[in-house]
Amino acid sequence: MVWDPVWEKIFASRSWGRYPGEELVRFVARNFYDAPDRAAVKFLELGCGPGPNLWFLAREGFTAYGIDGSPTALGQARARLNQEIPNWHGALVQGELLHLPFPDNSFDALIDNEAVSCNSFEDACRIYAEARRVLKPGGKLFVRTFATGCWGEGTGTPAGHNAWFVSEGPLAGEGLARFTQEEEIPVLLNKFDLLEHIKMEITRNSDNLPVKEWVLIATSISRKAY
Repeated sequence: MVWDPVWEKIFASRSWGRYPGEELVRFVARNFYDAPDRAAVKFLELGCGPGPNLWFLAREGFTAYGIDGSPTALGQARARLNQEIPNWHGALVQGELLHLPFPDNSFDALIDNEAVSCNSFEDACRIYAEARRVLKPGGKLFVRTFATGCWGEGTGTPAGHNAWFVSEGPLAGEGLARFTQEEEIPVLLNKFDLLEHIKMEITRNSDNLPVKEWVLIATSISRKAY
């Protein structure tokens, strides 16, 4: 499974965050704010949803591409970009992450903000390999993904390796949710050099139930290396 139609219902029925997370802002600032021509720096977000991250990138002058399976989410993203940043550079594409409709070496940076975690472990490995294909040599990958031990893991209906249709927590009712073990990170990103991995944990509600996530920063490996 690469894109679950449940997300079309979710995007159509509720509002979404309008601003990027602090970790993504830090990634962009550290790696790309000094670019002499920001419009020449091309980002692609995998599973962009209604586009808060693309809005931030476009506002900062970068070229922002997004791909998602939901026409509703893409419509929301396009409407906001056109209204608030009328001269933005980039494109929004409806499609699947396993088959990115872009040539090799197209992008300077890729963003996965908890989108690939909605796929099985096997498909996630394939998606990251496809992401590596469209990333330029030396390009950067930002990943934010749920970690094992997160609230909801092990609840609901099993759906493969470390994956469930969870019945509790913030992921309940949002289709397949996959949780990543630390030792699995090199397997998922085996076409990349891992530069940084940080584990974040917050607690939700009075029961002190943890929401655990990995923030991963990686760079592409030269094709001659594999």
